[in-house]
Amino acid sequence: MKHSAIAALLGTAVLATALAGPVSAEIRAHTLKVSNGAAEDHPVSAGVKGMSACLEEKSGGKMKLRGFYNGELGNDAEATQSVRSGSIEMVVTGAAAIGGIEPAMNTFELPFLFASNEEVDAIMTGPYFDHVAAKMPEHGLVMLSIWENGFRNATNSKLPITRVEDFSGLNFRVMQNPIFLDTFRRLGANPVPMAFSEVFTALETKAVDGQENPLPLILASRFHEVQKYLTLTRHAYSPTPVLINKAKWDSLNGEEQALMTECAGIGREQQIARSRAAVDEATEELKAGGMEVSELSAEELDKLRELVAPVYETALPSVGEENFDLMMAELNKLRGN
Repeated sequence: MKHSAIAALLGTAVLATALAGPVSAEIRAHTLKVSNGAAEDHPVSAGVKGMSACLEEKSGGKMKLRGFYNGELGNDAEATQSVRSGSIEMVVTGAAAIGGIEPAMNTFELPFLFASNEEVDAIMTGPYFDHVAAKMPEHGLVMLSIWENGFRNATNSKLPITRVEDFSGLNFRVMQNPIFLDTFRRLGANPVPMAFSEVFTALETKAVDGQENPLPLILASRFHEVQKYLTLTRHAYSPTPVLINKAKWDSLNGEEQALMTECAGIGREQQIARSRAAVDEATEELKAGGMEVSELSAEELDKLRELVAPVYETALPSVGEENFDLMMAELNKLRGN
């Protein structure tokens, strides 16, 4: 899928090379390392493998990706910095890993931002994507697409959460992110910022009572082995931007850049399809693994949203007013407001 922000970077090179002859004559050999923090059985691998297969097919075997998983090349923040410096070509990372360098990414951390998958898909492939992508080159990055980690849900080892009051006093591991810290404090929980690599041990030793993540990642990380209760809160959504080093991007010719953009879009389609299917599969497997699954009633969810609503105001300095206004304008348009 082509995005205007990426197309703008291509300039006139695409036209020039298109006129010069067949695509295959212009493409050179490239094997690009791609880092990700999740396990290889996580849905993100479907995107990496789908994008790589697309590149190989359309380049006559000259271009492909080499995926590295489980944070083998560093956690999200470390791998993102490595891509900026050029020691790794690409990363599929969390929005939080970029929020410190680009405030437009912090918008995605806001609680209850999206009401549906349809809203997610419209934002991730529409004007807000272009807005964020246009900012990335100044940080030494080019954003090819945005895939997903998905909607986040809460687990804990203490009790089934069926009311907002049940969050009170629970020690929740959260990402090292001010918006998430503020969100869980307002719920009455004790948020504990912690690197993802430390979470399983912290849950196992009861250093923390619970954590929150998308269902496929909860399953892939085996959190059900050390957590009893799962509550389907869908309190936040986590995108996974696909980034390439700007200098490496600039070293590609127009045909190669066009192919990377096209295949990142195809990779997105395959990754999203696998991610959405994996949510239902993970729910059933987590139940089979012994977890008790509950949902908050509509009334309790309304209370939860009301409690965390002030986060939008306190987060505004880190999000940026322009970014926030554009995001909300796009969402209001989608909702017919």
